[in-house]
Amino acid sequence: MPSPAVQVTIDNRARLMSAALSATAWPEMEQGRHRHRPHIHARRTAQRVAGLAGHPAVVTLQGLLDAGTPLERLFTYALNLTWPDLRLAGEFAWAPSGWNDGLRDFSEQAGLAAWWDEEDALWHRAVEQMEQAVQPADLARFFEPFVGPVRQALVAMPNISFPSDAEIGVRLPGTLVCIMPPRVAWGDNEPWPFDDDPATVLRGLVMAYGRLLIQGYLREHAAEAAAAARDPLSVDPAVAARFPTWDEQFTWLFGLGAVPIFLEGTMGQQEADAYILMESKVHGATMLPGVVSVLRQYLAGYAEGRYAGLSEFLPGFSGQLRAAQDTIAR
Repeated sequence: MPSPAVQVTIDNRARLMSAALSATAWPEMEQGRHRHRPHIHARRTAQRVAGLAGHPAVVTLQGLLDAGTPLERLFTYALNLTWPDLRLAGEFAWAPSGWNDGLRDFSEQAGLAAWWDEEDALWHRAVEQMEQAVQPADLARFFEPFVGPVRQALVAMPNISFPSDAEIGVRLPGTLVCIMPPRVAWGDNEPWPFDDDPATVLRGLVMAYGRLLIQGYLREHAAEAAAAARDPLSVDPAVAARFPTWDEQFTWLFGLGAVPIFLEGTMGQQEADAYILMESKVHGATMLPGVVSVLRQYLAGYAEGRYAGLSEFLPGFSGQLRAAQDTIAR
């Protein structure tokens, strides 16, 4: 069984994909969603590679972004390359042939190895900060009542490049990876250091690992998930448009609801309540209190032996959530 501790590391393959992103229109797309100031390393990297926007590897990446390719898929591709020769391990039918060779040439033309050496102090400071933030995180134990024993190693990488506003979860054989930026601040303020806001770091870990673990669990329990899907989830139209299937909606709701339960057990009720308030009032996740209530019902039943696993609870989840939402609305 892997260690329950989260291993914090730096991966050059992820840094390469981040640097390539900075040469695309991605930084401008982020600012279009909400204005914020990326980490100084991200800004410097974008300046360094600006002249390579027409490089074939960057043009390919921009095309994939324009086609709606998720970041998780792009970074999964990157983490399936060998380093430093960037040979592709595995089959990626969606990826253009030879893209790995183009990324290697992009890296060489941008002088990324030398650049990372120059910026080494910033990267290692981020690692040290994240290590401080994740110290209380026994995520394997937290997820076990939901998905059974977590047999994968849990790895986290602080990302001070791009994307600068979202964590990314990647599933590798025997390992789950969370690539996470620091918390953005408002306007032109610098982002928060990782150890100044450990609750946000833990939130990102729960969301990223939770998505990966629940996706795998639903695949393993497809029959129970199919039975549950016969009773649709009462999600907002915007959520339904973003996550069209029951499995996708449940995965999103699970991650959303698992965060405050974990924060309460790790950092206390105040952090959990602050998260619920922020997500419900500021980000519009009005379903969150109901989701938390239903997940707590499951955990209570699991502790009492009424459920051997989450699969036994799934067929009634939609109904339980409607009841919880009705109760909270009164």
